[in-house]
Amino acid sequence: MKNILLLSDTHGCIDEHIMKYAEQADEIWHAGDIGDLKVTDILKTVKPVRAVYGNIDGTEARLEFPEEQFFECEGMKIYMTHIGGYPGKYKTVVKERLKEYKPNIYICGHSHILKVQFDQQNNVLHMNPGAAGISGFHQVRTMLRFKINEGKISDLEIIEWPKNKKAEL
Repeated sequence: MKNILLLSDTHGCIDEHIMKYAEQADEIWHAGDIGDLKVTDILKTVKPVRAVYGNIDGTEARLEFPEEQFFECEGMKIYMTHIGGYPGKYKTVVKERLKEYKPNIYICGHSHILKVQFDQQNNVLHMNPGAAGISGFHQVRTMLRFKINEGKISDLEIIEWPKNKKAEL
């Protein structure tokens, strides 16, 4: 069993609130717009990190992380990218990847809107953790945490806290 912390759109923000949940996870997944590699560097000091770069990420992040990740975790196939859309509104490349890779979970960020939705047409759970940073139009900072065990996801939890609540490390 793996405890996963899923975040996106930190835009260079890492603080005690994020770290509290990072320390409780077995793995941390970041769906892009890291903003500053100090975010992933700090997260890596506590747990393994899987990440993709986002549209605001510069050369350093693009050299360290791919645009897309395809991996398996506890019997589930995961596809993660930053900009991809959601059921019924996927980018063309995402539609192709979903048909080709047939993941159990599809993860993206970018919108700053938390969304978890099962896509029946593609038989995939779509997850967007919203935005864990303080930059952007969102009013509440959000992340997701859940467990994956023997090909099943459980204990999905939305973590949200005020955008103005920031305790920089």
